[in-house]
Amino acid sequence: MAEFQEMAAEVPPSLKAITLTHVRYRRGDTLGLFLAWVSLVPVFISLGGFVSHFLFRRELQGICFAAGLLASQLLNELIKHSVAQSRPAYCELLEACDSHGWPSSHSQYTFFFATYLSLLTLRRSPSSRVVAALAWPLAFLTMLSRVYLGYHTVAQVFAGAVVGLVFGAIWYWIVNTMLVEYFPMIEESAIARWLYIKDTSHIPDVLKFEYDNARAARRKVATD
Repeated sequence: MAEFQEMAAEVPPSLKAITLTHVRYRRGDTLGLFLAWVSLVPVFISLGGFVSHFLFRRELQGICFAAGLLASQLLNELIKHSVAQSRPAYCELLEACDSHGWPSSHSQYTFFFATYLSLLTLRRSPSSRVVAALAWPLAFLTMLSRVYLGYHTVAQVFAGAVVGLVFGAIWYWIVNTMLVEYFPMIEESAIARWLYIKDTSHIPDVLKFEYDNARAARRKVATD
C-alpha cells in the first residue's frame, strides 16, 4: 500500500473533472453558498426547464430556444479554445485551471436566455413579460457569482454577457424571421405528429388559450 502511494505521488495527475456542477465556496461563507447555488442556474434551466418543457409542452418555439442555447455553448467553447485565456490564479484552489476562462460560459448562457426570453414575450401577454423580467436579475447574479467564487475575472464574465446578449438577439431573429416559415411544415411532418410537436407562436396568449380550451372540453364531457 505504501509503495502504491509513493508511485501515485510521483505520477503527475492526468485526470480532468466535469465542472458543470462542481462548484466550491469558502466554508462558512453564507453569501458564497447562496452564489454557488445561483451559479447552477444554467443547470436548473436546462434540466428543469427545457427537459420538462419537451416532455409536457413540445412546442417548436421552445425546441428552437433550447437549440439556440446549445449553439451558444458550442460557440463559447470555440471562442475559449481560440483565445485560450487562463482563469484567475485562485482557480488552483477550485481545481478549475484545466479549462479556459474567456468568455464565461455561465454568463453567456444566462444572458442568452434572458435576451431570447425577453424578445419572445414582447408578442405575448403582460404576465409572461413579468416572468421574462425575472431572468435579468438571475443573469446578473450569475455574473456576480462567477467572480465572487473565483472562477472568472470581471472581464471574462462581461465578455460572456455581451456574447450571450448579441447571439441571443441574432438567434431570435433567425428563428422568428426565417425558421418560423417552416413551422407549419414541420408541425405536419410524420415525426412531429408522432411526437405531438406543435407550433403556438401564432397565439398571443397561450396560457389563456389552453385554459379556455380545457374548460370547453370539460363542459363538453359533462354534457355528453
